[in-house]
Amino acid sequence: MTEIEIEYCVPCGFLDRAETIQHAVLQQFGERVNRVSLVTGDHGVLTVAVDDEIVWDKADDEYDVDEITRRVRSAL
Repeated sequence: MTEIEIEYCVPCGFLDRAETIQHAVLQQFGERVNRVSLVTGDHGVLTVAVDDEIVWDKADDEYDVDEITRRVRSAL
C-alpha cells in the first residue's frame, strides 16, 4: 500500500500545518494508504511525499491544503 510522509520544520513551528495536512489526507484517503507519517526536519522544510516522491514542497508552492490533497490524489 501507499505511504505518505510529511516532513516539517520543528524550529519554524510547522507542526500545526503538518498535522492539518495529515488530517486532510487521512480523512480523504485513509482506506487507500498504509501510513501517513510526520517526520521532523529543519531549515524551513515542509514537504509531502507519496512513496518517496515529493508531490508538494513549501519552497516551490503556496500552502493550500486542498491543492496538496489534489496532488496526493493524483499520485495515488
